[in-house]
Amino acid sequence: MNTRIAGKKVLTIILAGGKGSRLAPLTDQVAKPAVPFLGTYRLIDFSLSNVVHSGLQDVWIIEQYLPHSLNTHLAGGRPWDLDRTRGGLEVMPPFSGPQDDDGGFAEGNAHALALHTDLIRASGAEVVLVLSADHIYKLDYAPVIEQHLQTGASVTMVTTDIADPSEATRFSNVKTGAQGKVTEFAYKPDEPLGRTVACEVFVYDADLLLSTLCTLEEEGQLGDYGEHLLPRLVERGDAYTYPLEGYWLDVGTLDAYHQAHRDFLDGIGLELDDPNWPFITSSITRPPTRIRPAGTINESFVCGGADISGTVVRSLIGPGAVVEKGAEVRDSIVQAGAVIRAGAQVSRAIVDRDAEVGEKAVVGGQSVNARLCVVGAGAQVEAGATLSPNLQVPPGARLKAGAEAEVAEELGGES
Repeated sequence: MNTRIAGKKVLTIILAGGKGSRLAPLTDQVAKPAVPFLGTYRLIDFSLSNVVHSGLQDVWIIEQYLPHSLNTHLAGGRPWDLDRTRGGLEVMPPFSGPQDDDGGFAEGNAHALALHTDLIRASGAEVVLVLSADHIYKLDYAPVIEQHLQTGASVTMVTTDIADPSEATRFSNVKTGAQGKVTEFAYKPDEPLGRTVACEVFVYDADLLLSTLCTLEEEGQLGDYGEHLLPRLVERGDAYTYPLEGYWLDVGTLDAYHQAHRDFLDGIGLELDDPNWPFITSSITRPPTRIRPAGTINESFVCGGADISGTVVRSLIGPGAVVEKGAEVRDSIVQAGAVIRAGAQVSRAIVDRDAEVGEKAVVGGQSVNARLCVVGAGAQVEAGATLSPNLQVPPGARLKAGAEAEVAEELGGES
């Protein structure tokens, strides 16, 4: 079965191969699209759910970094009804061929598309929808594609206006003229063009996309699509925008990831239980949450299987996580299977899956302006130890009381 919108065959490609180093250490052992969100979902669930609710059925997921962690979650596309005999979800791992015996590893997302030009051409697609896998938003892609076809655009970029113009330097900046035609484009500029940024949702004319990628490859100018591909198409004078209404956030940094959880707690995120547009995931069935007599929960999300005997305020407690009696968790994210022992204090922190914070340990700062700190997956903060803001315990490491400087590392990372 082929997806057709306005009589045109549409291929959806989700780019899910980036290392996501700005989300480290959450991405040290898990691909960024497979990072949990709100305890129940994974980041890629939002793009995939939008895809299936938009009526799109031909979906490729281009992988590279830690693909096994993502493939386990994808489950062959079954949760999204994309496990079809013809069409459906297809995973595209790195590959080598006669012309690249050393392996087809991409150096940027435009390069990732270029590696698949022969396969895209063979698919017969007339329109290519390209998505990122780490943004939180709700969007029906069908009207975007219909507008793209009506305008005869080379590329249509979905855009949004961000609240803080200084943050625009993290994204592709866009200026528009009449009827949404792109008049100026800048990729992660030192000085922002304004508040309007691209949401990493692009609709391309397939033939033009393929020919442009081939030209750029011959010129040695692939890299990320914001560097050369999109500027080249904007130069033609037929690139257009489609404004996104409603919530959108790129959660590619630890601060943004933490902020997104706070947004949902404040009720300004997405409506997750809309029966007409549910966000679908693949998850393990958990027993009910247990709140014990000493447990106190205020303005928080608590997932199935969690066991709460302590105090939880404005936080996310993931599936199967434990907060023991006398422990306090504030403004934090505690992922699946993590344990906060009795008397521990966790504030403005991310405690990754299966990590443990020992008795009377202190993780994070009490100030509302304190920088985040992170306890990596499977790591252990021993009883009485202290992890200060802007520091991390790497995955699997052990932080002993009095030995913080020997183990704790500063947070940081590039895109």
